[in-house]
Amino acid sequence: MRRDDGFTLIELLVVILIIALLSAIAIPVFLRQREKGREAQVQSALKHAAIAVESHYTDYGSYGSLNADPQLRAKLEAQGFRWPHWAPTAGGVAVKSTSSAYCIETVHQDLPSTNRWYEATYQSAIGAPQTTPDDCP
Repeated sequence: MRRDDGFTLIELLVVILIIALLSAIAIPVFLRQREKGREAQVQSALKHAAIAVESHYTDYGSYGSLNADPQLRAKLEAQGFRWPHWAPTAGGVAVKSTSSAYCIETVHQDLPSTNRWYEATYQSAIGAPQTTPDDCP
């Protein structure tokens, strides 16, 4: 007598169902982790830009010269700021400043526009990244 060993159709369907359920759980978690990483990129870039602006202030005694400066990128790079890869243009990180205060704005193009960190600011008066881009003077 010959016996065929193998899986039945029901057993295969159950295994496929289990794999599908695990995938349905794991994929959104993975995608959320990528988004959280991009949020951290925004916060890090704002903090590093603030350090560069403070270094500029130490060298020149004023924040005012950074306001709408076409050489902003070069000035921040001279202070050690590395331009983020997701903000390749000068519009990716902008500084609004007076002689005694500043506000840095950024937009992360890789984040969905519904994400709260898509647009973010760093104000010298607050001293931390914020998700309120309308508050820049």
